Amino acid sequence: MSELKDRLRQDLTTAIKARESLRASTLRMVIAAISKAETAGKQAKELTDAEVQAVITSESKKRREAAEAYDAGNRPELAAKERDEAVILADYLPEQLSAEEVAALVTEAITESGAAEEGMRGMGKVMGLLKPRTEGRVDGAALAGEVRKQLGA
Repeated sequence: MSELKDRLRQDLTTAIKARESLRASTLRMVIAAISKAETAGKQAKELTDAEVQAVITSESKKRREAAEAYDAGNRPELAAKERDEAVILADYLPEQLSAEEVAALVTEAITESGAAEEGMRGMGKVMGLLKPRTEGRVDGAALAGEVRKQLGA
């Protein structure tokens, strides 16, 4: 069993004993998503820590998007709950990169790939270099936005 999945289960037990209902329900939800990912496909398999982290990242993104939708629908109480769940999930994700760190990485990747002369046509090269370096530590849309900005789109 992956260490991250084991930590999630231990934290669930602790949250249940402490009667922290929001934390317990959030951890149940993410454990269910992990179990679903393990049984998806033709053959069930145990997920690695990196794969578990990808599931948690996906669930966290869903929470952020749902909060935005609830805000747009004038449902602040539901948006607050989604944001609280995202905060809980953030405890299980690596430290997120700051905007300055992302900008510096993008500048470095543009220089390294030589995409500055190509403009927007070089975006694929730059993103190809950045994806492995930033995996799980920055939102893909924010990363792409910074690349577009620096390439002059």
